Amino acid sequence: MSKQQEREKKRKRQQIIRTAILAVLGIAIVYTIVANVTKDEDIVEVGDTAPDFELVDLEGNTHKLSDYRGEGVFLNFWGTWCGPCKKEMPHMEKYYNEFEDQGVNILAVNISESDLKVQSFANTYGLTFPIVIDKTNSVRDAYNVRPLPTTFLVGPDGKVKKIIETEMSEQEIKTYMESIMPS
Repeated sequence: MSKQQEREKKRKRQQIIRTAILAVLGIAIVYTIVANVTKDEDIVEVGDTAPDFELVDLEGNTHKLSDYRGEGVFLNFWGTWCGPCKKEMPHMEKYYNEFEDQGVNILAVNISESDLKVQSFANTYGLTFPIVIDKTNSVRDAYNVRPLPTTFLVGPDGKVKKIIETEMSEQEIKTYMESIMPS
């Protein structure tokens, strides 16, 4: 075989490989678009009834969202590794103590970390509000939570009043808690 034929054979092989790679990438892009467009995943939005769930806190007590009906719930999804979560927690603790007797509760949902890690975090920050762990991510999925922290303000009627997907300042936390107080 001549050098010309070898080069030609090599070019054909490279062209076949390039075509195969482009085809696989094309199929992956089409699949991703179709999968995202046809998702029948319900996204919780403002005005929706907050999906009910039942999780256990660090003391072994069961918390069911529907048990808080008639009161406001500051439903905060967080992780121990989350920098903004670390900044919010002391402010949440401060206002939990102020608003608990006024019918506003905090329910902090940790995203599938170990009990030990979460308890250590709670001890470090002196947290006394209920902290539950979503070990299977089922609650996170039900609420379609992506960034952490994410907070859902649930009114006394059980409806989502606001969704916050960023770090909150101390003043914002206070204002949000006031906004879900029972009248």
